[in-house]
Amino acid sequence: MAKENMSSGRIKTAVYRNYFRAGGNYLFIILVFLAFIGAQAAANGADYFISYWVNLEQQAETKENEELDREFIIYIYSAITSATIIMALTHSIFYFIFFTRASVKLHDTIFAKISQATMRFFNLNPTGRILNRFSKDMGSIDEYIPFIISDVLEIILLIAGTIILTSLVDPWLLLPSAGLLFFFYLLRLIYLETSRSVKRLEGITHSPILNHITASIQGLSTIRAFSAEKDLILEFDSHQNLHSSAQYLFISASRAFGLWMDLICTIFVSLILISFLVFDKDYYGGDVGLIITQYLGLTIVVQWGIRQWSELENSMTSVERVLEYTTIETESVRKPISSIPRAWPEFGGINFQNVSMKYNPNDPLILKNLNFNILPQEKIGIVGRTGAGKTSIIAALFQLYDVEGSIIIDNVDITKLPLEESRPKISIIPQEPVLFSGSIRKNLDPFEEYSDDILWDALEQVELKHTVAEIPAGLNAAVSESGSNFSIGEKQLICLGRAIVRNNRILVMDEATANVDPYTDSLIQKTIRKKFAGCTVITIAHRLHTVMDSDRIMVVEAGEIVEFDRPYNLLQKTDGLFYTMVQTTGETVAENLNTIAKENHLKQKVT
Repeated sequence: MAKENMSSGRIKTAVYRNYFRAGGNYLFIILVFLAFIGAQAAANGADYFISYWVNLEQQAETKENEELDREFIIYIYSAITSATIIMALTHSIFYFIFFTRASVKLHDTIFAKISQATMRFFNLNPTGRILNRFSKDMGSIDEYIPFIISDVLEIILLIAGTIILTSLVDPWLLLPSAGLLFFFYLLRLIYLETSRSVKRLEGITHSPILNHITASIQGLSTIRAFSAEKDLILEFDSHQNLHSSAQYLFISASRAFGLWMDLICTIFVSLILISFLVFDKDYYGGDVGLIITQYLGLTIVVQWGIRQWSELENSMTSVERVLEYTTIETESVRKPISSIPRAWPEFGGINFQNVSMKYNPNDPLILKNLNFNILPQEKIGIVGRTGAGKTSIIAALFQLYDVEGSIIIDNVDITKLPLEESRPKISIIPQEPVLFSGSIRKNLDPFEEYSDDILWDALEQVELKHTVAEIPAGLNAAVSESGSNFSIGEKQLICLGRAIVRNNRILVMDEATANVDPYTDSLIQKTIRKKFAGCTVITIAHRLHTVMDSDRIMVVEAGEIVEFDRPYNLLQKTDGLFYTMVQTTGETVAENLNTIAKENHLKQKVT
């Protein structure tokens, strides 16, 4: 497992650019920004017009014979107010359409990347780390960042509007305003040095919590069997305390920053008000009112705006972490080969030619120059000690890792085929049955390619038809997450039914009967012999009796094939590895295995 990366320093400009580009093209970005400017201009226009109206009233009082057309003024003010409302609605609609598109596109992009990621990625990254990106980080992008950006844009424009309006009254007010903004910018730089790193730390410390919860739920039966609840609770508390500490530091820093900003804003506005008393200038009442209302409003929002600006930098760490998954290594994309027959593979012959494989580029080879040929309809057992490379051969067949050499199925080299064309042609029944949330129909036929009659026939073959028929929803009955509403045996039978439905010419079994009761074991073995008699079947054996009736047995040691022959012939080699494996099972079991191999040998000779 690789240690999770933690970036340092300021958020790169590319992060912002990629985030905004996910929402739309540059024209749409400019349109949204112009809508914000239009809304702020309309709001500032209303404030300025009120000041202008008050000044007109003051001038009218000093000139007794001058009358104002107040009805016309009210019409103008109503028009400005209507324009403000329309622009506010317009910019809100454009804005949230833009960021909804950005969020959806980022989610779809990283989901597509994760779906196509190499197995190496999943080996190095635990489930909790991946879930953290799709839960906490995507949640922040969905619900938090758009509102922060909206606040930042609106407050920046509000500050700009305030400075412009007050400078129209007295241009000298530009100097203290500029000084205040510069001072705030310096404070923000100091605050961000700490808060940004703490925010990144808070995001990283959240992953172990999700990982711990996921692992605890999956291993709940084991935890209870060993009475390890207290140990797991203590471990969870340790992860939670670490995350809470980082979160507390972040919240404390944010509140302290806000307090200082409020104090500075209050002092600044107080000084501006005092200046009206100290400096005797001939201001109109509307101008004084405009300056006071603008700066009082500035006091309320400026510290919030600077805090949100800083919070934007902190929250963009979520976008930074999500964008990391847009550059992960994905499986190779190959061009389709049009010359392949539609019915391929028709026979199921498999030929490995100089096949080597490693899990990581810097690791030693797991499979070393394998060369073997499996005939169509042949039943092959693969045995070997733990770590010998049995499962790695199946991983190479499915091309889960980069493979060197050629794997030929019915005269087609599948290492040259697109993965989406070769993998569906091979059925697999894993040791741990895999079911998906959804319906029984979806689990038997995920791509909806087959009729109900075929699905019911498959359920009948695995003796589940009566069980499913008793459920009111039938094939549409819900399957809980990981198939938790079915027993281990039933889940394995549904997986077998899935293989029967697809009716591929090649079937791989990773000791599918290791975790089931003897009756289900017998049923699975009988069904496989009957339904897959005309198919090539490869069985990875953890218990030797499951492969003793195979046509041939492949013995793997340290990533190499050391023996490959009929079980009976292998047992005649007293210095062979397979013979040693059989003898180590005990005298009684070894004798039984020899009997099975001999009977199968005699049967093959007769046929």
